Amino acid sequence: MSDARTPAQIEADIITRREQLAVVLDEIGVRVHPDTIMGDMKAKAAEAVDRTAGRAFVAVNRAVSDVKAQFVSEDGAPRLERVIPAALLAVGVVGLVVASKRRRKG
Repeated sequence: MSDARTPAQIEADIITRREQLAVVLDEIGVRVHPDTIMGDMKAKAAEAVDRTAGRAFVAVNRAVSDVKAQFVSEDGAPRLERVIPAALLAVGVVGLVVASKRRRKG
């Protein structure tokens, strides 16, 4: 058997390589097109925002749960020994703000 190729085989290989090269060049053209690059950048930015928002939601949810645990027992009943002092403190702060505003007006 001879390893020599016929001109027809060589021409067929050239045609096949040309077609493969055309496909690769088309793929490169799509990848470097400005619309593709902008789309990729937008997708990455949206992913980063979603990830950050998700982390923030988890952190806030955890903080709310921690605060709620301070004022509500595991069975759902309010912890009056903590609710009453907190309510009094809130009323006191509101009273100070109102009194401060009255002094400024008068």
